[in-house]
Amino acid sequence: MTNATDFILLNTLLNTKLQKGVEGQLSLHGISFTEFMIMHQLMQAPNHTLRRIELADQISITASGVTRVLAPMEKIKLVEKQANPRDARVSLVKLTEAGERIYTEALVSFEHSAESLMSNVSAGQLDEMLKLSGKLL
Repeated sequence: MTNATDFILLNTLLNTKLQKGVEGQLSLHGISFTEFMIMHQLMQAPNHTLRRIELADQISITASGVTRVLAPMEKIKLVEKQANPRDARVSLVKLTEAGERIYTEALVSFEHSAESLMSNVSAGQLDEMLKLSGKLL
């Protein structure tokens, strides 16, 4: 096997381990890792609003996948649909005040989990991993 193959296989396992490492803490807030990622992207967006297709692209899932995740989030009022005044065909998603509150609380737990998971990595090593990973995105 090549180094590239080894890297992809190892990175896939690492991704699974890291995701499972934060899932438990996020579940205490009643959200999944994917829901947290959606909320994170919405928090970064202007007016906490994005088109569904943009949201799907930003978290690397399909448009139908993001729709499936958003449905229960809408039901419990973490996000809401918004009409686009310029184009009725465009579906917008906005983080609600309740969603912002849950995200802010969950972020604290997420950061604690992230610090714990990365405790064996120095700040310099983490900086280097971030730079290298950025080149692949």
